[in-house]
Amino acid sequence: MRRTILITGASSGLGAEMARQFAAKGHDLAITARRTDRLESLREEILAAHPDVRVSVHALDVTDHEQVFTVFAEAITELGGLDRVIVNAGLGKGGRIGTGKFEANKQTAETNFIAALAQCEAAMEHFYERKAGHLVLISSVSALRGMPGSMTSYAATKAAVAHVAEGIRMDLVNRKGHDIAVSTIYPGYIASEMNEQVEQEQRLMVDTATGVRSMVKAIEKEVDDAAVPTWPWLPLGQVLKHAPRGIARRLV
Repeated sequence: MRRTILITGASSGLGAEMARQFAAKGHDLAITARRTDRLESLREEILAAHPDVRVSVHALDVTDHEQVFTVFAEAITELGGLDRVIVNAGLGKGGRIGTGKFEANKQTAETNFIAALAQCEAAMEHFYERKAGHLVLISSVSALRGMPGSMTSYAATKAAVAHVAEGIRMDLVNRKGHDIAVSTIYPGYIASEMNEQVEQEQRLMVDTATGVRSMVKAIEKEVDDAAVPTWPWLPLGQVLKHAPRGIARRLV
């Protein structure tokens, strides 16, 4: 069992719900985010429901790369090591390319990709030292295809994250004597603060708890990659990836 788990971006949405569900399964947690007031409330909620688990709270802005390494080291010390790291912190800002939204697009790229590199580096250094661990990167089904409008930069960063995961897996192929796994999770439409502006009439949207339950199931299986929820996103993801642009655009 991967007992201890660090989750970035855990103050709300998918990150907070993953913390709840993993705690219910008996995992000790290090939860990180910029908004520590929300983290403290989440910690109190979890401990009230599961007093036997340990929950450490860490203020972390993932775009502060030095802080990433510092916070990961603090969590490692506090929990006696990390068995799993979930790179979840992300941003959904952006605008159609060529409409003056460069700063928003850059901020999304720096948060979702460059900061993810720092998190992966900190996690893998620890896992290589222990010869064990599970790195989980939260991508998106939008990573399967270039996306239009405000989603262009976001989708590109999530595709980049998926490629980072695959690159690390390639590094592990010929590495002997370890128990290190790397998973890429591609969530479909799961309700969260990030996508609260998405039309709620979107029939493919599932509630946060249901969607995260499918994420946790895939994570615990330590699959290389998974589109979640499996239905409809496993088949729909392939349609999205290979359909003509006009059809693909109508799906998003």
